Amino acid sequence: MYGKEKNEDHEFDQVDVGFISFFSKLPPKRADTIRLFDRRDFFSAHGDDAMYIAMHVFRTQSVLKYLGSGGKASGLPSVTMSNNVATAFLRDALTALQLRIEIWTSEGGKKNTKFKLDREASPGNLQAVEDLLFINTDLLSAPIVMAVKIAGPSNAKSKTVGVAFADTSVREIGVSEFVDSDLFSNVESLVIQLSVKEAVIPMSSKSGNTDRDLELNKLKGVFERCGVVITERKQSDFSAKNIEQDLALLVKSEADVDITATIPELNSTSPASSALSALISYLSLLGDTSNHNAYTLKTHDLSQFMRLDASALRALGLVGDGTTAGKNTTLHGLLNKCKTGQGTRLLSRWLKQPLVNLHEIQKRLDLVQIFIHDSNMRRTLQDDFLRMMPDMHRISKRFQRSVATLEDVVRIYQAAQKLSGLIEALEAVETENVDHTRLVEEVYLVKLKVPEHSQNLEKYSEMVEQTLDLDELSSHNFVIKPDYDDKLRELANKLMEIRDGLDTEHRKVGRELSLELDKKLHLENSQQYGYCFRITKSDAKVLHDQEGSIELGTNKSGVYFTTRKLKDLAADYQEITDSYSRTQSGLVKEVVIIAGKYEVFAHVSVNAPEEYVRPKLLSKGGGSLILKNARHPLLEVQDDISFIPNDNEMIKAGPNMGGKSTYIRQVGVIALMAQTGCFVPCSEAQLPIFDSILCRVGAGDSQLKGVSTFMAEMLETATILKSATQDSLIIIDELGRGTSTYDGFGLAWAISEHIASQIHAFCLFATHFHELTALEQQIPHVKNLHVVAHVSKTGESTHDRDITLLYKVEPGICDQSFGIHVAELANFPESVVKLAKRKADELEDFGGEHEKEHSHPNEVIDEGSKLVEEILREWGQRCSASEQDGGDVIMDDDEKVEKDIAVLKECIGKYQNQIEGNPWIQSLLATL
Repeated sequence: MYGKEKNEDHEFDQVDVGFISFFSKLPPKRADTIRLFDRRDFFSAHGDDAMYIAMHVFRTQSVLKYLGSGGKASGLPSVTMSNNVATAFLRDALTALQLRIEIWTSEGGKKNTKFKLDREASPGNLQAVEDLLFINTDLLSAPIVMAVKIAGPSNAKSKTVGVAFADTSVREIGVSEFVDSDLFSNVESLVIQLSVKEAVIPMSSKSGNTDRDLELNKLKGVFERCGVVITERKQSDFSAKNIEQDLALLVKSEADVDITATIPELNSTSPASSALSALISYLSLLGDTSNHNAYTLKTHDLSQFMRLDASALRALGLVGDGTTAGKNTTLHGLLNKCKTGQGTRLLSRWLKQPLVNLHEIQKRLDLVQIFIHDSNMRRTLQDDFLRMMPDMHRISKRFQRSVATLEDVVRIYQAAQKLSGLIEALEAVETENVDHTRLVEEVYLVKLKVPEHSQNLEKYSEMVEQTLDLDELSSHNFVIKPDYDDKLRELANKLMEIRDGLDTEHRKVGRELSLELDKKLHLENSQQYGYCFRITKSDAKVLHDQEGSIELGTNKSGVYFTTRKLKDLAADYQEITDSYSRTQSGLVKEVVIIAGKYEVFAHVSVNAPEEYVRPKLLSKGGGSLILKNARHPLLEVQDDISFIPNDNEMIKAGPNMGGKSTYIRQVGVIALMAQTGCFVPCSEAQLPIFDSILCRVGAGDSQLKGVSTFMAEMLETATILKSATQDSLIIIDELGRGTSTYDGFGLAWAISEHIASQIHAFCLFATHFHELTALEQQIPHVKNLHVVAHVSKTGESTHDRDITLLYKVEPGICDQSFGIHVAELANFPESVVKLAKRKADELEDFGGEHEKEHSHPNEVIDEGSKLVEEILREWGQRCSASEQDGGDVIMDDDEKVEKDIAVLKECIGKYQNQIEGNPWIQSLLATL
């Protein structure tokens, strides 16, 4: 992730004691904040931050140094990083790890022990580090920060929520206002739609026990579920009294136009205005004059897009879970064939904002069909034109802030040079009908051929050609033409004269030493000595008889020397070069100021293992869902997988193993892809337009946050039941596993019956409760499906069978359980499989002869149970104590298992006589 560079041996000089004292007095920081110290040549981190970086960047604690203890581990843990490694880590911390950062710089010289806070940044606010960390790197995800204000009584079941959001990288702010339930499901949908990285909310009261505080805690739960960083601000920041003046300064607008009057959400009493005021304050937008009259303002309507929740995001594989890597492990990774940073950001937004307007979806599908039909033109657009397009949004912002470079000027120039060819290519796209030709014209050509823009770009190109030395671009040098400025021309001529003098002196010394130029006698511009001569060590003896030669030094490359004439020329060259750079620097600012005044699905659809098909979409609530030979787009592209397609028909009016989760989730993925405007992995597809996809799949424990598996799945299910409409798609996988069997079945039955009889939404419900299949007999439109498994007997026993999972879904219920056979396929230990078979037989013969044959008196069983419990308790305590005594000794998994087994044998040996005297334990051991 951070390259091959390892922790370098940077020194802290003799400042350990002074720095440790300074570090100990620093104000406390949040747990999610990384604090780095800029030491000019490298960066350092200390304390918990050093431990974190050692493990996440260098993957070892051996890089740690301990200050103030002579290197012993009792000192302050510290780690150093080169500038390149630190920059890469900070980028990753902000964009992937969702951490905040602080960068502290020295107040004095290199050996100074006091530092000051220089820059702060968070996932939603990158302004302070944008030019430091992202100058040469595309920003692939937008840094969206959102502020939230809740209005109305805190104990009401529904409340008005005002939201403001901003993307500072493209200078865009927006507002939204809506009614929400006490579970804040609409806030969650908005967070997903906008890809929010950070949320600003009011601080809780000092007591923390008011109804409003409880409300804020629920809101925090939503943000934590979505992986959003939370920032709390004073209640006074959420005051909208100055919002009109603030927007008048920030937002581009026509003269005499009242912005707040055109947007109903922005009246002085609305919660959206309060949220926007807090957001402007948090981002300090008014303090940067380059922001004035630079922002665009928009509103966001939740109902314009399909609603998704955090569970759906994970279940459908839109984003990674942090445990897998690779472009085909998420839907975004699979579909992302974008050649530009802004294209990647747009794709991410589209996937989280699937459309619900049938007309707009059809337009996108038409465009995909156009580029599938003309494959040559599609490749030309991608490889010859889009690949050359820079991130216009971010470069434009650098021009506005007057921090752009000559490289930025050149990249815009190169894009402008490609524009005419891009327009010609789009005009030549072969379309199937007149409507498609009009669509290409409407979506692309009308915007690209605006006369005013074309004229400005022509003038821009002329300016660049007159001022920049384009011949130097092949060497990646961005310099101004000497002829552009009289002083620059004069300095360039002097440099030329000096270069001629250098060449003359080179030839003269070569003749005097009888050394061949550039083979024996080299003229070099050394970083250490400036212009000088270099010869090999074997030729160095010629210098002994040469008057006027001045030896400079020796290394493995040879002997460096100079002459009085060369020394004078080198000094003149350095002086003129510095003057040239200073003069060009001033001209660069002038050129940049002048320049600043000019201010994707088709590829994947064709190149899948089997081609995607255009889905037939029906208006909302308009019919059945029919998928023929449907495939999961992520699984079918994995290596060593031969995907088994399945049909799915849900007529408007759960499978139980070996592929059921894939089957139900792929329906959700296909629905989302269709409403995004992408072809889908089926041979035929018809779908209604869904207003939301709501999922409850495999919630894991969140016990560190005080949320158990069962509580997590109940919270998610409650949100589904409150949010779903008859136009929703509901996906539920294995509900009720987090509690007792009877409670779990009761809840699963009640929830599935409510969805089928009250909500009437399309629902795919996978369950391990076999009894739930009886619901089909009570509600006619409920249908049972199962995944086929082929079983062949290999012996007389019921369990002596071979099983082959076919991953094919067919109507009806599963008539037998294959759990033990699946365990055998997974290479469970033989003893475990035997015990499982025995217990299964006991349950099947419950109350029969099989049970009586192995029965024991209750007192014998109680005595044996207590003995087994005592042995296991002692074993656990001894294993824990052994781990603590081991200190820093690191063992692999096999070594730990062997050690634990040895301890178990010792415990059993200790109680051997009692074990042999208990018949129940003896019968238990016999099964093993």
